[in-house]
Amino acid sequence: MSTPDENGTTPAEPLWPAGSATGIGSLPGTDIAEAVKFTLGELPDLPYLPELPGRGPGADMIGRSAGLLVELPVEIYAGRWRVAASPGRELRRAYDLRERDLDQLTEQAEGFTGTLKVQSAGPWTLAANIELALGEALVSDHGATRDLAASLAEGLKTHVADVRRRVPGAKVLLQLDEPSLPAVLAGRVRTASTLHTYRSVAPSTVRDTLTSVVEAAGVPVIVHCCAPDAPLSLLRDAGASALALDLELVGTGAEKLDAIGELIDAGVGLFAGVARTTPPASGRQPDAGALADRVKRLWRDLGFPYELLAQRVVMTPSCGLAGATPAYAQAVLKACREAGRRLVEQ
Repeated sequence: MSTPDENGTTPAEPLWPAGSATGIGSLPGTDIAEAVKFTLGELPDLPYLPELPGRGPGADMIGRSAGLLVELPVEIYAGRWRVAASPGRELRRAYDLRERDLDQLTEQAEGFTGTLKVQSAGPWTLAANIELALGEALVSDHGATRDLAASLAEGLKTHVADVRRRVPGAKVLLQLDEPSLPAVLAGRVRTASTLHTYRSVAPSTVRDTLTSVVEAAGVPVIVHCCAPDAPLSLLRDAGASALALDLELVGTGAEKLDAIGELIDAGVGLFAGVARTTPPASGRQPDAGALADRVKRLWRDLGFPYELLAQRVVMTPSCGLAGATPAYAQAVLKACREAGRRLVEQ
């Protein structure tokens, strides 16, 4: 018999209800009360704590996630986040914004008993976007990157525990956003001068660092990487329970199909990014039927039994929705929710 984890789940128990849909993280606007209400209402099977980067520094992906670091203060200098001797004004603002966000979640999710997702930038994206005091990114210093990963792991463990305490009926999932990961692996992260790039980081180092953060979280982890060269097998080996991918960027070539098929075969879930984050020139709204059909075609090409589709796939936008209008963001998430329900249909 499998041993339950801290969420009370076992490996055989689904991490989310069949036919679920969710968002990647960000939404337009600055009203956190309205945003939390929106995600709980529109995505009842898999709501998430929304991110509102429109609130400014400290609410952006790097600043918000840096606010989770333990004993590693940062500040903004010349428009960039960098390691500091003490927390800068923007970091203190990040602390305050997170507390407000959690207070709203506590109030509005009272009595909630389903699956709930929270997000943070992953260690390699933070290392590529936070600078050392002398101006070069942490990714240039492997020792500094290890320290950052350990700090993030400790902070995420505390953050997840806080969310579980505030919403005791929830099964918490953690999403790590790693948009910079392919650049780290390929040696494409630019130096401070922008004239050169940092050396590439070995896949084994990247994997082991991610594994340390995933294991420390104590809850199932989804890794989100919206890049055409997302390292799927590496993320699987790092212990991700699911991967969130932009299906348009990943493509449908034989090699990519094989890689996605290997993930599914290994029991890794797929958060299928199928809905555009901005409307097409025609202004056409997202169509739930078309979104569901896209994923059904992929599943058919992969050759897996149809009855597993709704259990293993979660419908999502292709990325965050901070750049969308409120009306379009609402239309996208509604279409994803309806598309998820259509996956349950035979």
